[in-house]
Amino acid sequence: MAITTTSELQRIAVRPSLTARYFQIEGLAVSLLAKHGFTLLRLSIALCYIWFGALKLVPGASPIEGFIFEAMGFLPLAFLYPLLAVWEIAVGVGFLTNKFPRVTIFLMLMQMGGAMSPLILRPDLIFTTFPAYTLVGQYIVKDFILVAAALVLFVGVRGGLTDGEKAR
Repeated sequence: MAITTTSELQRIAVRPSLTARYFQIEGLAVSLLAKHGFTLLRLSIALCYIWFGALKLVPGASPIEGFIFEAMGFLPLAFLYPLLAVWEIAVGVGFLTNKFPRVTIFLMLMQMGGAMSPLILRPDLIFTTFPAYTLVGQYIVKDFILVAAALVLFVGVRGGLTDGEKAR
């Protein structure tokens, strides 16, 4: 098919290539994430903490309950387990409301210290044979991602990242 008019030629000349379209869409996504990424990350952590904490308030509802009682049996868990549930919900509400972000992140990191302690205290419950880990081990290893997410949020609280900076 031959191009016969100048307007057809101009239309083809200004039509963006597939690569140009991709970069336009990518630019839009980056812009949206720069504007809303911290909020999305904060609300995602809030959801996890409120959900996991609420499950701990219902006896037998949390899939990690038996593991906690086995791994931390040396602690007074009849008292501490419900306290842990409330602590997790409080952390979730802190992320949800974003009222006291430094305190919320500090409380989360303290809780994570306890959540990850079986890696040292009871590795027999975490690893089948190193480096392969059990399902519960996977549950604990994913906590590294939550900690990293909290640290990224802390940088945002401190004003360390701005829209003009590029993540490296």
